[in-house]
Amino acid sequence: MTVAIAGLGAIGLPLARSIDAGIDGLRLIAVATRDQVKARANLAGFQKRPRIVEIPELAEADIVVEATPANVFERIAVPTLEAGRIFVPASVGALLPRMHLVRLAQQTGARIIVPTGSLVGLDAVRAVAEGPVESVTLETRKPPHGLSGAPYLEKHGIDVLKITAPGKVFEGNALDASAGFPANVNVAAALALAGIGPIRTQVQIWADPMITRNTHTINIEADAARMTMIIENVPTEENAKTGKVTALSLLACVRGLTSPLKVGS
Repeated sequence: MTVAIAGLGAIGLPLARSIDAGIDGLRLIAVATRDQVKARANLAGFQKRPRIVEIPELAEADIVVEATPANVFERIAVPTLEAGRIFVPASVGALLPRMHLVRLAQQTGARIIVPTGSLVGLDAVRAVAEGPVESVTLETRKPPHGLSGAPYLEKHGIDVLKITAPGKVFEGNALDASAGFPANVNVAAALALAGIGPIRTQVQIWADPMITRNTHTINIEADAARMTMIIENVPTEENAKTGKVTALSLLACVRGLTSPLKVGS
């Protein structure tokens, strides 16, 4: 299957390098990025250099991976889904207020495959959501610089860089969390989509100067099981808002699309 990637940052570039190094059944044919000069330099050492294209041309590939700022999400998703392709988004939070894209995929035969990202246990969440679920909560803690610039913080005049002790900066549902922190809580969106939806999924976000890892604690109360999951992700050097595991999750996701053996999601 052919692959195209939108974005060559902390997520897209490692994914591109891994596919170029060789994954059975996958071939990288195109990338789209804002800085084409930088992209040419990054792609210089590739064995089979992909084309640098405009966003609509990405849909020529069988699989289109989105690894960009959330504000260009729909520009990537629409042509991909209209062409009936497989769309793998990293900016999962941008999907929550755009569920019309799911209806578009139904109409064209396209598929939207959400990777697990920074979370564990999404298979278990999907399983218990087949029965009654009382509650799903997510507590996210990040170093202050990993939250700075979020629209919610700017709107409410919260300067997290001045925080000297752990402080809760947001509490609400997953839909509002994704809108207010589009670069930070894609985990909330993935959890909501796997479980009981973005309105019932409750989220707390903390700025914590005492930690160095992005930490997520999930608690689920369901008829079938009670679950607690704690994840501590190492931020990437390029972008403190993104964990290193995110690119690896996308790699595992696309690898699973062609692998003869696929375990879980």
